[in-house]
Amino acid sequence: MKKISVIIPCYNEEITIKQVINEFKKYLPEAQINVFDNNSKDNSVKLAKEAGAMVTEVNYQGKGEVIRRAFSDIEADIYIMVDADMQYDISEIKKHIQYFLDNKLDMLNISREVVDEDVHRKGHTFGNAMLTGFANILFGKRFEDMLSGYRIFSKRFVKSFPAFSKGFEIETELTIYALQMRLP
Repeated sequence: MKKISVIIPCYNEEITIKQVINEFKKYLPEAQINVFDNNSKDNSVKLAKEAGAMVTEVNYQGKGEVIRRAFSDIEADIYIMVDADMQYDISEIKKHIQYFLDNKLDMLNISREVVDEDVHRKGHTFGNAMLTGFANILFGKRFEDMLSGYRIFSKRFVKSFPAFSKGFEIETELTIYALQMRLP
């Protein structure tokens, strides 16, 4: 049986962190759930622990710092990265994993179907469309949502990814790395 680890970057997510953890416990009970807290000032850490997640505190600020630490610390066969803001449908995770395995992928980018403008900064949707369009022109059409924070990775991807980003540019770096290395 393959070891599955869920990575949840967290910064002041007390409103949704428990819900994300509980969704994974419901739909993927065999997974190890890891919350990587990035200096939250609210009750995120307490709530994540209460929900049964393993919590690691990352002092260097930025999502890229969190992902670098998570990729370094965790040993698994399948890695699932998901934002803690409940923007993603977790109920279909087993279907996504099966697709990932059946197609022998190193990265599966799971696009958001509906973007909640209350969650994203003004211009986020436009910027995402521009970046995604540019990457699709350079590398051929492959993505709908290049900035998605919901992805599945192979161990090979995670342990070879150089991770230079410090902040939210991490999603772009993950995508460009996969495309440049011609990873499935």
